[in-house]
Amino acid sequence: MDISTLMVEQFTDIFRLGLLAGLIYTTERTRQQTGVLLPLIAGVVFVAVIIPSTMPRPDVSLWQAVAAGVAVNAVIVAVFWLAWQAVSRARRS
Repeated sequence: MDISTLMVEQFTDIFRLGLLAGLIYTTERTRQQTGVLLPLIAGVVFVAVIIPSTMPRPDVSLWQAVAAGVAVNAVIVAVFWLAWQAVSRARRS
């Protein structure tokens, strides 16, 4: 499997999207106690490692899947974070 196919597959993984949406929600709810940056980085890496570890693919190495997962997760978290901020600002106005 080539890297572009792997990344498209990861972008459309509903389980990954759900975990990362939960990460954004939890980070916002615990922002006062834990901050923002460290929990987001830890969550991005955790999701990138746990999914290929529990559901391995025989045609993709673990490290290739994790590396692609970190990149994909970072993009997804950035989009979710921006959407959360936009909704929060709209509610306050």
